[in-house]
Amino acid sequence: MGHFILKRLWYGILVLFGVIVVVFFLFNILPGDPARMMLGQRADVASVDAINKDLGRDKPLPLQFLNYLNDLSPVSIHNTSNKDNFWFLDPTKYGKTLKLLSVGNSVLVLKEPYLRRSYQSKRNVTEILAEGFVNTIILAVVAMAFAILLGISIGIICAIYKNSFIDRAALVFSVLGMSLPSFFVAILNAWIFAFVLVRYTGLNMSGSLYGVDDFGGGTYLELKNLILPAFTLGIRPLAIIVELTRNSLLEVMTQDYIRTAKAKGLSKPRIILKHALKNALNPVVTAVSGWLASLLAGAVFVEFVFDWKGIGVVIVGALDKYDFPVVMGAVLFISIILIIINFFVDIIYGLLDPRIRLQ
Repeated sequence: MGHFILKRLWYGILVLFGVIVVVFFLFNILPGDPARMMLGQRADVASVDAINKDLGRDKPLPLQFLNYLNDLSPVSIHNTSNKDNFWFLDPTKYGKTLKLLSVGNSVLVLKEPYLRRSYQSKRNVTEILAEGFVNTIILAVVAMAFAILLGISIGIICAIYKNSFIDRAALVFSVLGMSLPSFFVAILNAWIFAFVLVRYTGLNMSGSLYGVDDFGGGTYLELKNLILPAFTLGIRPLAIIVELTRNSLLEVMTQDYIRTAKAKGLSKPRIILKHALKNALNPVVTAVSGWLASLLAGAVFVEFVFDWKGIGVVIVGALDKYDFPVVMGAVLFISIILIIINFFVDIIYGLLDPRIRLQ
């Protein structure tokens, strides 16, 4: 088990390193001068050079990449004496650090990964993403919980009543749910439920988790604003989970141990819930793991349509303003979540299916 965990961690680190390489070089070869974006097109040459020096863009690209890796690494090497040094340990950038080893003017420290600063707001990218991540993770978890609970329930019903009207209607819904793009479904749901049927639903076309009191100036929880974005974001995984649960359960029901359970006189609900469903959930777990991470990326369109203040809105705003550090940080953040989820999925496999054990 320990060997397996170390092996999966090593694979995850390699994948993350590949993402870092692609993200860094992709955004650093794109046209555009960040200093000009920050200061405006009428900025003088001296100001532009000063900004580029502060950002480290006056150094060769390989050296910039090494510094980027050093900033991202929790354990990094810095200079402590020369403020003009490219590797200077600036407390305004790195925050609190823990000194591990000191040799002369160089020090090995333990710190939080530094994702650089926004070109526009000058704020730390980590702070910007942290604000949006809370809303995005709430939206993704609610959407996934809705898709899992409803999808597995409908899938079981479809498997029990195979080829019935319910089964065929669920198949039609699944095809529509998987084929319609998220941005189109978001616009359609906003128009139907928040415009045409607004007198019955009372839902808003846009809004975040917290509303602002026009009189007191404080904030209050607005849970109804979560309904439409979560429903829209959960439609596609819901459709897939319904089909996977149905097909996998039908396949498991033909196995020998299910026939043995029937021969023992066990009731059908007990056979399905206690014996068949557990082994039928392997493909569902795979879909859920992939979709939970994908929802964080796919939420960009849904959040933009419903003006949900999450990472999606942050990414769209950063792309619109060419704020590359924010976009780079968001891509790395989502990649890390995907790697972590895939790591835990392999462990869950062994818990769900007795035939699959981690050696």
